Amino acid sequence: QVQLVESGGGLVQAGGSLRLSCAASGRTFSSYAMGWFRQAPGKEREFVATTKWSGGSTYSADYADSVKGRFTIFRDNAKNTMYLQMNSLKPEDTAVYYCAGKYSSSSVYQRRINDYDYWGQGTQVTVSS
Repeated sequence: QVQLVESGGGLVQAGGSLRLSCAASGRTFSSYAMGWFRQAPGKEREFVATTKWSGGSTYSADYADSVKGRFTIFRDNAKNTMYLQMNSLKPEDTAVYYCAGKYSSSSVYQRRINDYDYWGQGTQVTVSS
């Protein structure tokens, strides 16, 4: 069983930055595909970013078009932690952000909600205009 705990959400003005963290329990974090999703009020949960093992000590990332160039997903396997650096934030980025994990050696990016087995409780991000 893996537990995921997000932190780092808050209130920020448009154009500002936030860094979200997702701390994972367990000893095989490096073997997990990890992702970030978000859910705005009245909307469905949507994919934001994902990272997967690409061989050796290399991880690659994939992003939703809406955040590409503004958000960066990265991980520190020594700390069992994944991050989402969010820059140039917009009011439409306001949502509850969730991290997700799945033990996976797949070469395919995990972009769907059903791809993941473990979820955090979410952290609120509010961007004011």
